[in-house]
Amino acid sequence: MAQLRHRGHATLRERLHAVRMAWVLALQAGLAAALSWTAAHELLNNPQPVFAPISAVGTLAASVGQRMRRTVELIIGVALGVLIGDILIYFFGTGPWQLGVVVLLAIVVAVFLGGSVAIVIQAAATAVLIVTLSPSVADLEFPRFVDAFVGGGVALLVTALLLPLNPLRVINRAARPALDLLADQLTEAAEALVARDPARCQRALDRLRRNQPELEAFSEAIEGAKETTTISPARWHRREALTHYAEAAEPVDRAMRNSGTLIRRAVTLIEDEEPIPEAMSEAVRSLAESVRVLRHEFAVGKDPDDAREWTMRAVCHAGRAYREGVGFSGSVVIAQIRTTASDLIKASGLDQDEANRLVRQAFGDTPRPPGEQGRAPDDQPAG
Repeated sequence: MAQLRHRGHATLRERLHAVRMAWVLALQAGLAAALSWTAAHELLNNPQPVFAPISAVGTLAASVGQRMRRTVELIIGVALGVLIGDILIYFFGTGPWQLGVVVLLAIVVAVFLGGSVAIVIQAAATAVLIVTLSPSVADLEFPRFVDAFVGGGVALLVTALLLPLNPLRVINRAARPALDLLADQLTEAAEALVARDPARCQRALDRLRRNQPELEAFSEAIEGAKETTTISPARWHRREALTHYAEAAEPVDRAMRNSGTLIRRAVTLIEDEEPIPEAMSEAVRSLAESVRVLRHEFAVGKDPDDAREWTMRAVCHAGRAYREGVGFSGSVVIAQIRTTASDLIKASGLDQDEANRLVRQAFGDTPRPPGEQGRAPDDQPAG
């Protein structure tokens, strides 16, 4: 019963988080639907502009970062559907079998021309409307074109000028689940090493491997932020701050994969009863803390100096564990700590050569508390 209540609370939190993530999109969609209908009805004298709000909502429903593309796809799909529908009506009239043939041809032609899923769906849907409504609604084709333009255009207007997203807030919200996942599973792996619990370590590995939704949301948010800072004058000043996140996406992805290798070898290490120096678990725990600090410093717009210090601390602990003596799998864990640390340093804004140099240097250092870490002189020999 207690477990059921915990799951219920977790589900409620997840749903509330999803609502918080979506409320701005819902507001944009509602405003765009109302404005597009008003524009088509009042300004263009379309008595039933049903396709305008549909096009507006369809554009906004596209993945953030693909709305300009979605507007173009809507218009291309409408054009293709109208063309095929009109040709078949002219030669064969209307009816159930004609409707089936129109949909089939619209899809085949759209796919043959290399159309995306959105174009294929829009072409087929428009062809259906042309065949089924043309006999009772005169001159349907031109209003359908106009509505597609109006709906897509109003949607872009809303996202660019009236209710533009805050690009950094969008990325912060999207980055948090990915970075929290990485930090939490590294912490779990560190605790499993202390307890010599291979099952706990395996659970951490299994959860980390299911990272695709978090990484996709992070990458999608970056693309959306780029689009916003491109089309919205009110967000142009965010371009420089956005650069840090854009450059961090790839090394965070690599850190995820290298951490997976780290935890997988930790499972083998425990099962084979190899030596586990205390410094090894401290290294993994410091690595987890560096991810949490990196997330916080990104969120507040601070240069991630503290995150780099925690990363160097992790490497220092790894070097001490290696010198104390590890087995075969233990040496792989140490190597993966170094590799993951290099990824995190690159995510913090340094280039790969500098990241590698700092890792080699820290591997031979004695761990110091964050804030006292500092950088050794460039001529200090690497560990």
